[in-house]
Amino acid sequence: MNQTVNQTNTLDDDVPASGGRRLFLRFWALVGAALFIAFWTWALFFASKEAINRIEDRAWAERAESICAAATIERTALSDFRELDEASPDLIAERADVVERATDILEAMLNDVVAVPPIGPKGIEIVPLWEADYRTFIEDRRSYADELVATGENLPFYETAITIPISEKVATFAGDNSMPSCSPPSDLS
Repeated sequence: MNQTVNQTNTLDDDVPASGGRRLFLRFWALVGAALFIAFWTWALFFASKEAINRIEDRAWAERAESICAAATIERTALSDFRELDEASPDLIAERADVVERATDILEAMLNDVVAVPPIGPKGIEIVPLWEADYRTFIEDRRSYADELVATGENLPFYETAITIPISEKVATFAGDNSMPSCSPPSDLS
């Protein structure tokens, strides 16, 4: 009979320890769930929905979009949709010329856009950064055209990448400011 009593006491001793562990785990599960719900409530209802690169000067962005839209039309007129699988050096030189002329249009577009600085501290701070990134992209295009002429081969285009391709940074700024035409072209014309 003593053995039965001892077994019962041993089981009774384990129950509170096990129950305490369950209570501890439940507590932290509830804390985790509450934090998860609190974060998503804040993110969905209270966090700022404004794009990080959006500048205050909406007139500047509208003006930039109109300049870029006109440049896009001009640049698109240069498009050459021939496939260059077995391209001769003459075709490669023509391609390089199209890239150069299109890049001239992009550079003139950028010069026109930044000729008038935006109003507001955020615009004054980040538009020059966007311009510098765009000028790097333009330089990448010029280097590519030079490489086409020098090699006479149909080479792939590579752009500068910092942590992401530079064209993505430029396009993000353009998108955040409702200036889709100011995004770098995805083609070489």
